Amino acid sequence: MNKPIDFAQGKAPPPRTGVTGLRANWQQFALLVLINGFVGAMLGAERTVIPLIAQDDFHIVSGLAVLSFVAVFGIAKSLSNLAAGSLADRVGRKRVLVAGWLIGLPVPLLIALAPDWGWVVGANLLLGINQGLCWSSTVIMKIDLVNSRQRGFAMGINEFAGYLAVSLSGLAAGYLVSVYGLRPYPLYPSVAFALLGLLLSVVYVRETHPFPGGDMRTTKGRSQSLGHILVLTSGRDRGLFAISQAGMVNNFNDGIVWGLVPIFLTSKGLPLDQVAIIVSLYPGIWALSQLVTGPLSDRWGRKWMISAGMWVQAGALGLLALGQSFWHWTAGAALLGLGTALVYPTLLAAVSDWSRPEWRATSVGAYRLWRDGGYVLGALIAGLVADVLGFVPAIGLTAGLTFLSGIIVARLLPGMLAPAGTDRR
Repeated sequence: MNKPIDFAQGKAPPPRTGVTGLRANWQQFALLVLINGFVGAMLGAERTVIPLIAQDDFHIVSGLAVLSFVAVFGIAKSLSNLAAGSLADRVGRKRVLVAGWLIGLPVPLLIALAPDWGWVVGANLLLGINQGLCWSSTVIMKIDLVNSRQRGFAMGINEFAGYLAVSLSGLAAGYLVSVYGLRPYPLYPSVAFALLGLLLSVVYVRETHPFPGGDMRTTKGRSQSLGHILVLTSGRDRGLFAISQAGMVNNFNDGIVWGLVPIFLTSKGLPLDQVAIIVSLYPGIWALSQLVTGPLSDRWGRKWMISAGMWVQAGALGLLALGQSFWHWTAGAALLGLGTALVYPTLLAAVSDWSRPEWRATSVGAYRLWRDGGYVLGALIAGLVADVLGFVPAIGLTAGLTFLSGIIVARLLPGMLAPAGTDRR
């Protein structure tokens, strides 16, 4: 028989079971938003700096070799997402969050002091685990705290905080690079982000596992095994499959923007400060737009916002590939941010709609496994295409796959509206 979860973690007492909604839990919700900002800030500096370190410090020119760090990050993050969902249901959300911060602490120092590319790849393994455990646990905790009519809004706020921090941290790192060089100074702020995130998580975060996610039925449903949920998301359930493949393709193209686009732009003669602006604009628009797109998905439904977002992303990638000036690439980055904002919080809300409270955390973890597996596929497929045919065909291929993913969502995902009794459980 499993031991009961000890919710008396940290100095703050656990919240009352069943008291859901933003109004009742705004302090904890706001704290989790701030912490997720620190999670995103850890990622932002690396997104700007690592591709340039590969090119300038270690003289790596192969697209596949450059994207090796994205592949390792994607493998670690996707498996950590899966583990986070299952562990959050078994040992509590807070413990998963704290473990993620402990694993992330050495990452910026490893990159700053790396004597060879293997150190950078290893640091990204730890970064992937950090992002998977910390980001997943904050997502699950926010879903716990709100009711079913607020999921899109909650996910919009969560992803807004995370990706605004990615954008601002990346922009700051670009400035520090232009002043001090690639290493070590641009990576020092990430040490502070990790320490602050760990401190707040240990001392102030309360366990949210007693909460039912706002819609527990009077007759408790049967929990599902991890293997069963993986089978559902892999194709047995059309809705979960449509959601999961869209998440995977979304991160396929995100990995390309992260790993290849900075090098592609520098090869076009853009100075580093302009590259940093373009690379940071994408997550910045993504972050801000989610304040609108998340709540809209609660009112309009998930299906067509996801499909439209994938198609906007496809057009934006085409503009990035074929653009010939700073302003073309800036417009492409802005459109890509908008398209991603239509998709990202909506997918998280959709998988929450599509799962029972008893196994929702595990289902979210399974979805995030497939979603972040897109980093691995993107690194392998687009990296090979870039080596053989060049950057433009690699980005163009990604645009085509993204457009196709939108069609799959339009064909397979039911036109569900959250939350007014339309959840299919």
